[in-house]
Amino acid sequence: MTDRLIVATSVSGPDDADAILVRDGRIAAVGREQQLDDGSRPVERHVGVITPAFCDAHLHPVGYASVLHRPSLMNAAGFDEVADILAAAAAASPEGSAVTAMRLNDETLAEACLPDRHLLDRAVPDRPVFVVRYCGHVAVANTRALEMAGIGPDTPDPEGGSIDRDERGMPTGILRETANEIVSGALADLAPPVTREHLIEAAASLASLGLASVGGIVDIREGCWSGAASELDALIDAAPDLPIRVGALVVAHTPEELEEAARRLAEAGPMVGFLGLKAFADGSFGGHTAAMAAPYADRADRCGTHRLEPAWGHRMAWAALRLGGRVAIHAIGDAANGRVLDVMERLIDEGADPAMLRIEHASVLTDDDLARFGRLGITAVVQPAFLASEADWLETRVGPERLSRTYAFRSLRDAGVPLAGSSDCPVEPPHPLWGMAAARDRCGLVPEQALPAGAAHDLFTSGAAAAIGESRSLEPGSAADLVVIDGDPIRLAADGLRDARVVATYVDGSPVRFPQIAPWPD
Repeated sequence: MTDRLIVATSVSGPDDADAILVRDGRIAAVGREQQLDDGSRPVERHVGVITPAFCDAHLHPVGYASVLHRPSLMNAAGFDEVADILAAAAAASPEGSAVTAMRLNDETLAEACLPDRHLLDRAVPDRPVFVVRYCGHVAVANTRALEMAGIGPDTPDPEGGSIDRDERGMPTGILRETANEIVSGALADLAPPVTREHLIEAAASLASLGLASVGGIVDIREGCWSGAASELDALIDAAPDLPIRVGALVVAHTPEELEEAARRLAEAGPMVGFLGLKAFADGSFGGHTAAMAAPYADRADRCGTHRLEPAWGHRMAWAALRLGGRVAIHAIGDAANGRVLDVMERLIDEGADPAMLRIEHASVLTDDDLARFGRLGITAVVQPAFLASEADWLETRVGPERLSRTYAFRSLRDAGVPLAGSSDCPVEPPHPLWGMAAARDRCGLVPEQALPAGAAHDLFTSGAAAAIGESRSLEPGSAADLVVIDGDPIRLAADGLRDARVVATYVDGSPVRFPQIAPWPD
């Protein structure tokens, strides 16, 4: 590790500092260049403000690498354009391979609904097709893909999922929650995998956004994003050359699977590690699968989907805790959050450390559960960027009464809940500055729940770092995880944050070389 002096226009915090001395990967001193430069070490100069590097507590590294290299449907105007994109992808891919695409958004399609298998059949008649809604909880498969997965008119809904059917009982191709995992697994050998090089490049792209570390969700099963290998396999394969740190939250189904994943990650090198368990209690607002205590405002026949069996969750949670890991459970609807809080309250009563317990999203809460959240000391891992993509339809989905307690960042903070920021990328762009901006201006949605500038910055620095077992500080002795930005993120207005540019990112005192690829496809 080379000692270096990093000099910029200023250092966030101290009024007169413009330089940081790095020694052996840690901050040795903060001050003025003329005080710290003795001529014995290299000096790296930038125009901008040095701040602690950013952290994203929850994203999907293999999914992010996939979205950089697979067709995106986010900007498709309607079904015809969806079909054109899929046909072009088929023409450009090897014969016999599956056609996969990401970020389908029915809310912005002219037809205002999801396409069905028949549209996909017409676009690509000779091979399996599988497209995923941008939330990741709903997918559409064509007839050939359904047949390869063994899904037909007599196939029962899997536990924790559902298969949409037409008036004759035939599958429409629309799959919700665990049902889409059946097709993804069946196509694993036919879909182009995320390569080791893709994953390393994606990690460098995250560094170009100022991220030095992330909490990365990885599944132990094969799927159409990681190919014949699992997401865990892909991460471990890339681990020796990753430019940022990844703490892996593992999607597993038995304590034995979790223990084996933790062992493998411990042997993979210093840039990856076992962070804990990732589990699901429900789905998404967009797919009407988030588990709600009362029906959706725009679908009186639906209250969402419960995916967490409490006894299983309790058993898996203790398996993670005994391995030194955290417990991170996805819960969006108020009913799902109540169920997860019940499980976690029991864990705390049995001696679990609340700092090791996280609820991912905590999107809508009852008043009683919000107070319970704060009393228990569990971390809420929140995604301000969800507001940008949901602002136009969220009130229609949850109704005005629930809207005031949806993404209630200010209320959570006031209740004493530890908050950590994330993007849930590839659900949303992984840019932490955009997340800070959304936490501050709420994209105009329930502005009284906005966070002040310092708290928004903390989401993606100290808050997110704490949620993955790290810290962020410019104090001497701290890890030299630093970012240089062309503006002060605490002083910039929200629009300025969205326009700010990351100049350089240092991980353990070493600069990360940014790749040429754009860090977001749309």
